[in-house]
Amino acid sequence: MFRRSRQNPSAPPVDARTSRSAGESLTDPTQVLASLLSRPTVEGVLEQALAYAAGLLGDGVKGYAVLRRGQDKVVAVYGYPRGLAGQALSGPWASMRPRLLTDGTRELYEVNAPELHKVFDEAGMSDVPLSLVVPVSDRGRGIGALVLDRTSSAPVSPTQQEAVTRWAASVGALVGLIESREDWQHTARQVTASVVEAVESQEFEGLGHAQQVAESSVRLGRSLGLSGRELEELWFAATLHDLGKLHGEAGHAQVGANFLHGAPQLAEARKAIRHHHERWDGQGEPDKLSGEDIPLFARILAVADAYVHAGSVEAAEAQAGIQLDPRVVEHLGKVIR
Repeated sequence: MFRRSRQNPSAPPVDARTSRSAGESLTDPTQVLASLLSRPTVEGVLEQALAYAAGLLGDGVKGYAVLRRGQDKVVAVYGYPRGLAGQALSGPWASMRPRLLTDGTRELYEVNAPELHKVFDEAGMSDVPLSLVVPVSDRGRGIGALVLDRTSSAPVSPTQQEAVTRWAASVGALVGLIESREDWQHTARQVTASVVEAVESQEFEGLGHAQQVAESSVRLGRSLGLSGRELEELWFAATLHDLGKLHGEAGHAQVGANFLHGAPQLAEARKAIRHHHERWDGQGEPDKLSGEDIPLFARILAVADAYVHAGSVEAAEAQAGIQLDPRVVEHLGKVIR
């Protein structure tokens, strides 16, 4: 027998859309698309997809999304505690076909190790009477599944099951597209890092410098509240900031910026590379910019570069308000210490 657990008070609030009946669910395609793309990551899309699928079933539904990337893992939850996300599980989605389980989560308990049962109990999964499992696929490739648990005795009609299955199939194409984009980004990063490493290898003392500056820059950017897209561009700026040294030390920032002339998607990275030798007091190069006239990415890059060169926060703090942006230096102290 499964133990009955109390409702976890940390579970996220129910989305207002899920209180609608199946017939009252969102039907405006632009609204649904805007909701899905509000967080353009696989995890964000699946989280929104769960909320909409729950709305198709009406009241009393919780759920989680599983992604199959070598190991089946929960990547999004709806109604359940967020601690469930990240768990590697086996489950009734293995066959990658729609299933309506009239014994609820029994199979989930049976196919997973006993130490996971406590996680399920704490999430309130032990007394689920009914589960709907629908696969998420893209061009015949099984990506994962949406698992929707009915927390009441209300049935799931064939019409509702068909609606959720069709919805999951639609979501699969979007998830596949985002996965392809993430694969491309990963490849672009690998190629970029390899090129920079080849350049750095000509000067042994510089080997690994760009990677350290990039890591510090991204930590600073995250502390300053930059978005994911901005952090991605900041990483490219920091990784490529010394590439212009292929043509010598003098004017290498401008030369490095010119390498990105044909990449409009990296316009901010290009500006950061060009201006990362500007100074807060206006005595830098190439354009003698000062203060906040210096692009933010360049100011972040300058602080990260100074920190990596000196090897200490104190050295960067000594240049705050002179060479470096005081606010960015303050954040450096926070993230490093």
